[in-house]
Amino acid sequence: MFVFILRRILETIPVLLCVAAMTFFMCRLAPGGPFDDDKQVTAEVREQLNKQFNLDKPLYIQFYQYLVNLPKLQSFKYPNRTVGDIIKQKFPVSFKLGFFAITIALGIGVLFGAVASLKPNSFIDYIPSSLAMIGICLPTFVMGPILMYIFALKLKLLPATGWGGFDGDAIFHADMILPSLTLGLFYAAYISRLTRGGMLDILTQDYIRTAKAKGASGLRVIIKHAMRGGLLPVISFMGPAVAGLIAGSFVIETIFNIPGLGKDFVQSAFNRDYTLVLGVVMFYATLIVLLNLVVDILQVTLNPKLKFNS
Repeated sequence: MFVFILRRILETIPVLLCVAAMTFFMCRLAPGGPFDDDKQVTAEVREQLNKQFNLDKPLYIQFYQYLVNLPKLQSFKYPNRTVGDIIKQKFPVSFKLGFFAITIALGIGVLFGAVASLKPNSFIDYIPSSLAMIGICLPTFVMGPILMYIFALKLKLLPATGWGGFDGDAIFHADMILPSLTLGLFYAAYISRLTRGGMLDILTQDYIRTAKAKGASGLRVIIKHAMRGGLLPVISFMGPAVAGLIAGSFVIETIFNIPGLGKDFVQSAFNRDYTLVLGVVMFYATLIVLLNLVVDILQVTLNPKLKFNS
C-alpha cells in the first residue's frame, strides 16, 4: 500500500507543473493587463508598477518566482493582501457550500439509484431514472434561477441570495438552502445513475444469490453485500466531484451572491490578476489530485484486486 500511495504522489508532480505552466502562459498571452482598467498613468508610474510586481522580468523568471513564492505574492487588485490570505479567507465559505451540497447529492443520489436498481424496467425504476435524467440535462445556471423563482419569489419560503449574513460563522442558515440544493441536485443526478448501474451489476452476481439462498433478508443483502461493490462507480466519480463541490461552483456563487473563492476567481480573471488566478487554479488542482488519491485508496481498500492492476 505504501508503494502504491508513493507512486500516485510522484505521478501528481508533473501534472501540477503542467497545470501551472499552462495557466501562467495562457494568462500572459490573454489580451489586456492588470493595470489596464486603472486611471491613466504616466509611463514612469507604469514602469514602477511593473517593477514592483516583477512584470519587467522575462517570463521564465516570472514563472519560477510564481512557483516558489505563490502563496506569499500580492494580488494585483488587492495589493495589501497575499494570495494565501485571500484563499484562507474565502475557502471556508466555498467549503461549507460544498459540504452541504455533497450531503444532499449522496443522500438523494444513492437512495434513488438503489431504489431504481431493485426493480429494473419497472415503475419504481422509471421515476428515479427520469428525475436523474432531468437533473443531468438541467445545468446549475438553469436550476438555480428556477429554484430561486419558485421558493424565493413565488412561495417566499427562502431568501433569494446571500450566505448566512456573510458572517460565515453560522453552521447552517436559511440562505444556504437554495445554493446547496442547486449544486447538490446536479451531482445527485449523476450519482443516482452510477449507483443504479453499479447495483444492477452486483445484484446479478453469484454471491448475492448465495446470500439470498441462505435466508438473508433483502435489506441485509443490499446494505452488507451489494452496496460494497455497487458503490465503486460512485466512489470513482466522487474524486473530481467532491473537489468541485468543496472548491465551490463559480456559477452558483455568482448567481446567489456568495462570497466564496469561486466568485473571487471569476473576478480575478476579468481583472487579469495573474497571481490570484494562478494561486486559485493551483489550489483547485492540488485539491483534485489529493481527493483522487483518496479515491484510489478507497477503491483499493474495497476491492484489493485493483492494487495489482494499478
